[in-house]
Amino acid sequence: MSNNALAQRKELSKQRRQVDFDTYDVTVDELLRRVERGRIDVAPAYQRKFRWDAARQSALVESIFLGIPVPPLFMATNAEAGQANSWEVVDGLQRVTTLVRFAGSEKAKNRIGISERSLRLAELDKLPTFEGAEFSTLPGDLQSLFEDRPLKVVVLNDKSDVRVRFDLFERINTGGIRLTHQEVRECVFRGPFIDMLETLAAHESFNSAIRLAESNQMDGTREEFVLRFFAYLENYLNFEHAVKGFLDDFTIAAQGKPDVPRRTKVFENTFRFLAKCFPEGIRSRKGLTPVNLFEGVAVGAALALQERPRLAAPVDVSWINGPELRPFVSGATNTRARVRGRIEYCRDKFLES
Repeated sequence: MSNNALAQRKELSKQRRQVDFDTYDVTVDELLRRVERGRIDVAPAYQRKFRWDAARQSALVESIFLGIPVPPLFMATNAEAGQANSWEVVDGLQRVTTLVRFAGSEKAKNRIGISERSLRLAELDKLPTFEGAEFSTLPGDLQSLFEDRPLKVVVLNDKSDVRVRFDLFERINTGGIRLTHQEVRECVFRGPFIDMLETLAAHESFNSAIRLAESNQMDGTREEFVLRFFAYLENYLNFEHAVKGFLDDFTIAAQGKPDVPRRTKVFENTFRFLAKCFPEGIRSRKGLTPVNLFEGVAVGAALALQERPRLAAPVDVSWINGPELRPFVSGATNTRARVRGRIEYCRDKFLES
């Protein structure tokens, strides 16, 4: 056997040992009761993503009535303390939400933020006599038949380390509408640090300072901008070239030491300052806030305020779209030299004022 083959087998064995799954057959009724009791958790990032129309929801209900196998639901055990018996949805948002909307209690609906009326079946292919029916209008034996149908649930255990959980979440995230990298972080890395990012993303001064495209209003972009602010402020000198890995590693480290009061104070001071500097927002000539321009200006301002806490807002900030900064925020911007260049250039421009 070649050395390469031995290395391959060793690597495969090592990686497989890091992954631990359990597989269950769970009835619809048990699934709904788990949602009602808060033992199945739909993360806020997922709540934004429900897109199935009534016809597609009805097709799922019809398949379950007919006993047609549906794809397994993927869950992960909740890693937070005291939540060992709670599952987080990884892949299956559309199916879980459909089942709750059709047959769930009001408490279950409230748990996952469903405010509209119960699902009324529509455009059925095999069961036309069910057309227009709601769960509550069906005979009791048909309700029981539906509730007793088993669903396959695959659960990733806490024995898998946090990096493996994150990687698998991304691989399994194959639903009709994929989550962004930040939305995946929000689903996997629960805790005070992620909660802080979500809170600060709603801060008035922060939202005064940035301008996002309509398509980025509800996809985790705001939260990722906040994450980038902290990651680059605290660690930009160690940046190499892979932004996603850099942000993932910072998030994992911050989970263990969220330091919420200190970080919140730094953030609020910086963005109150930036709101004064840029009353129309940190904008390129196209009117939006490019992420690399944001990194340079926001982190540069924070560093300048560390040196001079009483720093006055500059009168002229036209340099953010000037020729000296442009090489650091256009083209191949994610190199250590360019990250450092844009942050330190902006820091020095603020300190000149």
